[in-house]
Amino acid sequence: MNTSSKDVQEFDTEATLNALKDSDAARRAMDYYLKPAISGPSKEEKFFEIRRSLSSEEAMIHASDLLRCAAATAYDAANHLQGANRDLAFSVVHMIDLAKALVDKCLECQRCGSS
Repeated sequence: MNTSSKDVQEFDTEATLNALKDSDAARRAMDYYLKPAISGPSKEEKFFEIRRSLSSEEAMIHASDLLRCAAATAYDAANHLQGANRDLAFSVVHMIDLAKALVDKCLECQRCGSS
């Protein structure tokens, strides 16, 4: 039988390729180099997100409004309670009012500084 080294070399290459076809390592290597990167979830999904363009003043105004609503809700809830629970609910109202006063003071200082 007359075979050239070229024929033997092609046979070896074909046999090697066939052996690698079912190889997990070869599949991982091909996936790594040939498949496009799949981006994972960028960030934890949030229920809502604050606009990047929101200014500090706008954020403080919204925070003040939210604190006002929270105080009104806590006050209304406290009116329907008695005893220690009522006292506790009114202390929450007081803490919310203090936080709102601090936010409002920051807004006032910010407006005076920008005028």
